[in-house]
Amino acid sequence: MTLDQKISLLAGKNFWETQEIPELGIPSSKLSDGPNGARGAAFSGGTTAACFPASISLAATFDLELAYKVGKALAEETLTKGANVLLGPTVCPHRHPLGGRNFESFSEDPLLTGRLAAQYIRGLQDQGVGATIKHFAVNEQETKRFTMNANVSEKALREIYLKPFEIAIKEAKPWALMTSYNSINGKHADANDVLLQKILRAEWGWRGLCMSDWGGTNSTAESLNAGLALEMPGTGRYYSQRAIQGALASGKLSEEVIDQRVAEVLNLISVTGKFEHPEIIAECAVVNPEHSRLIREAGAQGIVLLKNQDDILPLHPKSIKKIAVLGLAKQCLAHGGGSASVNAHYKITPYDALEKTLGTATKLLYAEGAHMYRTLPVLAENLADLRGTAGLTLTKYSLDNPEKVDAVSTVQTSRYMSLGQAPSSKVIIEGTFTTKETGHHQLELSSIGVATLCINGELIMSTHGGTADPVAFLQENAEGQRCSFGFEQGKSYAVKIELKPEANKSGLLLLNGAMGVSLGMMEQSKAERDLLTPAVEAAEDAETAIIFVGNTTAWESEGRDMKTMNLPADGSQDRLIDAVADVNPNTIVVVSTGVPIAMPWLSKVKAVVQTWFPGQEAGNAIIDVLTGMVNPSGRLPVTFPRRIEDTPAYGNFPGNTETLQVDYAEGSFIGYRHYDHHPETVLFPFGYGLSYTTFEYSNAHLACGTDAAYGGSASEFTVSIDVKNTGNSSGSEVLQVFVTPPASSTNSRTQRKLVGFAKPFLQVGEAGSASVAFTRNEFSEWDEGSSRWTVAGGEHVVEIAISASRADVKASFKILIDGEDLTSKL
Repeated sequence: MTLDQKISLLAGKNFWETQEIPELGIPSSKLSDGPNGARGAAFSGGTTAACFPASISLAATFDLELAYKVGKALAEETLTKGANVLLGPTVCPHRHPLGGRNFESFSEDPLLTGRLAAQYIRGLQDQGVGATIKHFAVNEQETKRFTMNANVSEKALREIYLKPFEIAIKEAKPWALMTSYNSINGKHADANDVLLQKILRAEWGWRGLCMSDWGGTNSTAESLNAGLALEMPGTGRYYSQRAIQGALASGKLSEEVIDQRVAEVLNLISVTGKFEHPEIIAECAVVNPEHSRLIREAGAQGIVLLKNQDDILPLHPKSIKKIAVLGLAKQCLAHGGGSASVNAHYKITPYDALEKTLGTATKLLYAEGAHMYRTLPVLAENLADLRGTAGLTLTKYSLDNPEKVDAVSTVQTSRYMSLGQAPSSKVIIEGTFTTKETGHHQLELSSIGVATLCINGELIMSTHGGTADPVAFLQENAEGQRCSFGFEQGKSYAVKIELKPEANKSGLLLLNGAMGVSLGMMEQSKAERDLLTPAVEAAEDAETAIIFVGNTTAWESEGRDMKTMNLPADGSQDRLIDAVADVNPNTIVVVSTGVPIAMPWLSKVKAVVQTWFPGQEAGNAIIDVLTGMVNPSGRLPVTFPRRIEDTPAYGNFPGNTETLQVDYAEGSFIGYRHYDHHPETVLFPFGYGLSYTTFEYSNAHLACGTDAAYGGSASEFTVSIDVKNTGNSSGSEVLQVFVTPPASSTNSRTQRKLVGFAKPFLQVGEAGSASVAFTRNEFSEWDEGSSRWTVAGGEHVVEIAISASRADVKASFKILIDGEDLTSKL
């Protein structure tokens, strides 16, 4: 293989494929976005795909076997898109409840995250599809994620932010890893030799392929030397022939390193079977009934019952003649926004599922109840281009000669994006718009680049500086400049949008030279419509009211963090719940979010159900739980705080956006590790969840095993407890084992850790024994002074609990342990 050929393999061929060398028999391999579906090549639209529950929903199941099944099914879905590598799972811990991408990862707890991710990876790779664990590392926010530097202590880095990667990599050996965009302690993730060489390869023994996030390569020699083998997407900026040849000539890079990185690329192609099956098949939509059943099961198993006053749930439809079904009941909140979005084969709404389940015996009274729009709908109707045909005229001007027209075409909407197209000096979109009704209608203009809007020759708006959130623009939900304009029914208006490029300040290299614009509109009557009154009237007329609330993809998405823990938009959903609870004492709230929310109305409602984003079968999964077809067994994988001010990273999230620094000042004390010392600030604890049945606990036992490597002292432990289903429904209990180390003169603030969990399923009246095995490794701590894993000597407390709350501890033991340096034994 020539040097040029070697170099060609280190950057993608295009957006989703690696480079091939046909004359050497080296095929191209295709990658697909994940992690809750194999989307295929198109960001929006495109071939339909199965939409699985989001990872936080999967985490709420506390079910390792289910995670494996989901991984296996996702492998089969990936192959239908002609791909052999899935870009998932995401395992970054939840540092703060406003994280826009939290839903895509699992939990605030590194052990729960790592164990579930390991099974997900095994499920994928047992079918020959490569998993890509991501984003390595310390990528816990979306704000300025391309340019932010995360300052994190070595202790927090090891115990929290690297630990899920370590567990999953050691247990499942993913074939690929993706670096994050951000810097860690002053060094870009893609060129961070401490992370990629010292820890990942030397300490953990990982031997897979390391790729960049899309546009996330920041150097040539540094990144290659650190271990980044593949720059994505193609055809290479820092990994171009010119850049790598220059690094070799300067002596900053050796051909030996090139050979190692090439070997890693070839190994990924090999383990995914591409040498035997080199063709990339066309994407196809395969609706697999087994996958649909699995999605429904997994979605239901992840649902958490948070409140159930007077046992209002499950519903007893025979005694209910009318149910008010309000809010987002006719929307399917299957997934969050961003690269985890898929064009689902189908989506089942809660309303449709409830109607099908209840039949005609119970009348459903529907009302929308709250305005939810974040951006205005793109102008797409009643348009005519310059020739009088439907649409608008799009004219592109040459980059070399701004007066020369490169191309003229007709587009169907007022949205344009140049990504993937030849660059232009400017673009003009123009035509006429005829209004259906008179009013001062709202207009919204957003752009990447500088855009101006003229109506009938008059300048109406401009977007100098473009949108503050270019990634949100790519995902079609960027907030722009707004104004109102007086339109008359039936009158035609000349619309002209002019767009020019400007310097890319986002930090995302993919946007260099890119332009985009979107014009949205909403009629005055629609914007001012009273949605609350019909909802209250429906609630008054019904025996039970079910309000479906949550975050649509416009509000919870990759590319942006949330601004508040309150439900959107501008309090509209909270007002809906308050108003309905005032008139109907039997109000049930169903929440579909990927994060904890504030619940100012909690005391006024009878029941609260947290559904997360359950996938394309969302409606069926939710109604299965509401009607008792499925007994809820989901448990919270994150703590729900009372207020945003009570969170451990409050004041340090998202950091200083001027200096581009974020300090992880809370150290290792995130999630329940923090709230354990501040229980009064917790609304619902980690691991919490109610059931339609009851359980009884007895005969708790702790067994200790010794190991010569630890001088004959206790090193392996098994806790067991008998559990009996004493209620009227079959169901599962989730037992969680925590270990608390002894306090010391130098460490009075102890860190309680989850070391294992079990989920026994019991029929009515059935009794069984559940056991959890763990070792010293699970409760070891990182000593910054010696840069080693250690276990503190002294008395440790082992607890069997049903949540992280001290009130939910069912049994506890004390064990005396000699202090140990574990570095040589992990």
